[in-house]
Amino acid sequence: MNLQEFFAEYPKVALGFSGGVDSAFLFYAAKKYGADVKACFVKSQFQPEFELDDARKLAEFIGADFAVIECDALADEEVRKNPSDRCYYCKNNIFGKIVEVANADGYKFIIDGTNASDNAQDRPGMRALNEMKVLSPLRLCGLTKDDVRRLSKEAGLFTWNKPSYACLATRIPAGEVITEEKLAVVEAGEDALFALGFTDFRIRLYHGAARIQLPADQMVKAVEMRSTIKTKLDPLFTEVMLDLKER
Repeated sequence: MNLQEFFAEYPKVALGFSGGVDSAFLFYAAKKYGADVKACFVKSQFQPEFELDDARKLAEFIGADFAVIECDALADEEVRKNPSDRCYYCKNNIFGKIVEVANADGYKFIIDGTNASDNAQDRPGMRALNEMKVLSPLRLCGLTKDDVRRLSKEAGLFTWNKPSYACLATRIPAGEVITEEKLAVVEAGEDALFALGFTDFRIRLYHGAARIQLPADQMVKAVEMRSTIKTKLDPLFTEVMLDLKER
């Protein structure tokens, strides 16, 4: 099966749209192959603002609208407690919202951007999607992350080389309660590093300290800019640490 065949079989779908590489390409492909697609961006405290900005930019490029659904991620006690399978509860909440909106508008089938490179083993979020019968066209059609990036580039999508981005909740160690304050300080810290030209990194919260994880090719730059980074992050964190193990 290829994507054209998939959308011929499922011509009316609701898409969990994050603004990332995979869901962006899937949104584009659905429109290209004439599907009636309702793209749904679920906005919670776990998504940084730039993801919504990218979603808007992508939708404008392909000439399609999308719905923004508000979700209070921390209203769920299981999510807030941040157990090792937090993603299971979070995905249930996110796609539960999408199902609710989609069904109200007559969309029976829900799709997401899971690709053939994604490892389904021991991933609580994938378990939630399976239980909710969410379809993953990229995975079903055997399209890997590299395939999606290549096809996105050919289509002229600016997302083709966008780094993978996990939600802000992943910056807080499992078992540590998630609060809006912790999420906000991590987002502010990462915004500061983005502004300094760093990419594809993470700031992990560690007892109030920032543990910066960078790709190997940005380590030297970080050391050279040590004073600037410290000045930017000192007001946000008790300590600022550079993880020497590359991301």
